[in-house]
Amino acid sequence: MSLKEKIIAGVLKQPFSLYQLTTYDPSKPVNMVVGSMYSLYKGWIHSDIETLNLLKESDWQKYFNENSIDKILAEHVWEHLTLEEGQLAFKHCHTYLKQGGFLRVAVPDGFNPSEEYINYVKPGGTGNGADDHKLLYNYQIMSRSLESVGFTVKLLEYFDENGQFHKSPWNPEDGMIRRSADHDSRNAGGKLGYTSLIIDAYKS
Repeated sequence: MSLKEKIIAGVLKQPFSLYQLTTYDPSKPVNMVVGSMYSLYKGWIHSDIETLNLLKESDWQKYFNENSIDKILAEHVWEHLTLEEGQLAFKHCHTYLKQGGFLRVAVPDGFNPSEEYINYVKPGGTGNGADDHKLLYNYQIMSRSLESVGFTVKLLEYFDENGQFHKSPWNPEDGMIRRSADHDSRNAGGKLGYTSLIIDAYKS
């Protein structure tokens, strides 16, 4: 995103999000970004805590019927919630997704073998926003949390407990994760400078 786009998004973030949430056409696919910050994706409804607090069911009820959302995208949002808050937010996503719909969620990866990376993303770490991080997920913790509310989990990108990186094909049109193996400039030249734990969670 250009500087101009960021400035426009910053100024218009709340009213733009509110406009999208209250004027979308429910007869068309309903795709929503939560914690969108300055991301702008064509064909997606953008929301942030100012317009939709993931933890408040009353906020979900303002804009959506149960079983009405096709896709939910969340890039680096859940690490700002406690484990209990994250599970509640997952439950709300599950309730409002359609059958067959899915949540694509990405967070910093707690099994990344790089000490520098872990120090950057851990709660209280050196990275941007890490002072507000509450939890460092790995694929095991995230999978259990999602499955406990009824999701079926598909792992897209993650490090395992032995520090081995795993990657399955995924389509950015189904939800762009910029901090990922193929889309982060820090991974130029084939070296994994920065990746995320990325999971698709399906409502079956």
